Amino acid sequence: MALPCKTGAAFKKYLLLLAQENCEFRMPEIKSLLSVYGGHFNNLQDAHGKSPFCILNLPSEEMARKLMKRTVCAKSVFELWGHGKTFTEFQQSVLSYPLEKMMPYLQPNSTYKIIIHTFNKTFTQKEKVEKINAMEFLPFQGKVNLQNAENIFYVLEDYGSDPNKAPKEPFEIFFGRWIADGQRELINSYSVKKRHFIGNTSMDAGLSFIMANHARVKPNDMVFDPFVGTGGLLVSSAHFGAYVCGTEIDYNTVHGLGKATRMNQKWRGPDENIRANLRQYGLEKYYLDVLLSDASKPVWRKAPLFDAIITDPPYGIRESTRKTGTQKEIIKTDLFPESHVPVQLNYHLSEIFSDLLAFAAEFLVTGGRLVYWLPVYKPEYTEEVLPRHPCLKLISNCEQMLSSHTSRRLITMEKVKDFEEKDQHAHLADGQYLPFQGHNSFREKYFSGLKKRTVREERARSEMVNAENVISKRKEDA
Repeated sequence: MALPCKTGAAFKKYLLLLAQENCEFRMPEIKSLLSVYGGHFNNLQDAHGKSPFCILNLPSEEMARKLMKRTVCAKSVFELWGHGKTFTEFQQSVLSYPLEKMMPYLQPNSTYKIIIHTFNKTFTQKEKVEKINAMEFLPFQGKVNLQNAENIFYVLEDYGSDPNKAPKEPFEIFFGRWIADGQRELINSYSVKKRHFIGNTSMDAGLSFIMANHARVKPNDMVFDPFVGTGGLLVSSAHFGAYVCGTEIDYNTVHGLGKATRMNQKWRGPDENIRANLRQYGLEKYYLDVLLSDASKPVWRKAPLFDAIITDPPYGIRESTRKTGTQKEIIKTDLFPESHVPVQLNYHLSEIFSDLLAFAAEFLVTGGRLVYWLPVYKPEYTEEVLPRHPCLKLISNCEQMLSSHTSRRLITMEKVKDFEEKDQHAHLADGQYLPFQGHNSFREKYFSGLKKRTVREERARSEMVNAENVISKRKEDA
């Protein structure tokens, strides 16, 4: 839904061309980034859910450029000169754009080109040229330069969300001046495939940048990951100029020991570690440290230390959920050597998330954000089961499908009030803040779904074989 907005003379309309992946994550990312630069999200158009077009009210072109220097969910931004649902309406809208705003880009001594972009429908080059020629109603005075134009204009057409049922005429036509492109190239340049140190659960580069943007990471921020793993989330935050640190309970992961995750490589190399990952991208100066520590037992000074906490807790699927402790009462004496490795217990998912929210409430600065992944069993999911804390406000909740019956949700929360001792267990004492009990059985439900699917597939194969045998027998009898 579009948010109510007040349009003023100082505001201009800009058109965002959005990427067609992680669609649920796009608007929360744009809202978060606008708040970083002091802007407000004023969406002027209710497009269909998968539409790549979004019209925004922004105070300046400078803010539009700043937005595109961060976003990985938007491909480009344009100064919108006009739009309409029919060509006549579109033409009237463009011609009604103030001439004094057009003319600086239509001067005789300038060069320009027009590009046709269509969503969910393809056209031949001849058809595209016809669409370009249809823009002759604009007073272009400069020369066409297809290789190195000073001003680039786009005609963008929306043919709906189903490419197999694209209408003859577009649902909407847009025309605008290209301002800047987003940071989609970061997804490739920071790809996990090219990364020096990876693990079973290393975060996809695109998602890690989305998380950093949801957390509003800024230069000189201090960002923390309590389940740091191979440090994929630290890399994206460091790229935006934040100082990064984390904790991890697995000794081998912290020190880059043990079996390698890559194909055709048995053991990890001597220089495979989190610091080497940041060094690979020229970001080592932002690396503070990674501690071998238990996230359930914070080792930090009691004070708001972090501007953002960004993490992907283990779900018990590819990585085990563990914490230090024992069911027996053991008193440590002088007989324990310094290299003693503490006993570890299962760390229930409900405890992981209640501890995580309590930690964020205490150690985030006011206005800081917690961004984390929450695994859910879809048939039982409702918004009521989301973990809550009185110091934290829910900002966004975006779903990524894992299978037909499971998904994970990217939860963004903001600290809105100072932590007090009485808030330490508030999420347990009040029914509203009960931890997500259903998490304890997520692993079993995840694998039960896989088992059921395997049984169905085997049954289908068996029925197909039986049917083929019956057909072949009938042919033999005939």
